[in-house]
Amino acid sequence: MEHESGGVPRLGDEEQLLWEHVEMLWELARRRETAPVRKLLHPDYTGWVTGLDRPHDYEAAVTSVGPGSPRILRYRLQPLEVTVFDHEVGVVHYRYEAEVEAAGGASQAVAGRWTEVYKRRGRSWLMISVSGGPDGMR
Repeated sequence: MEHESGGVPRLGDEEQLLWEHVEMLWELARRRETAPVRKLLHPDYTGWVTGLDRPHDYEAAVTSVGPGSPRILRYRLQPLEVTVFDHEVGVVHYRYEAEVEAAGGASQAVAGRWTEVYKRRGRSWLMISVSGGPDGMR
């Protein structure tokens, strides 16, 4: 199992904790653990993946990391901007590269950009929205 995450220089404590939360969500997705993901998404969550006609909802987000989704073999995350607003809302912009299992057991490289929006819940974060997707998609 290979996992690499780019370092985040000069982040404040809140921003660092938020970035670590993003990394943890990727690890849950790699392991295809839907139960914890359900607890980390806002019930009214909505997101929009580049190349798709319309936004998706909470259940589609959970399904996207479940056993029916392509298995993530390796990934690398590169944070670009991590901002926490008034200790309540967090926005994370980053690039990702991943190798995912393709049909027939082969692997496929994907890379793209992603934005995630969070609302603070106690000491943790609840995802409320995402936007982005693979490079080259429209």
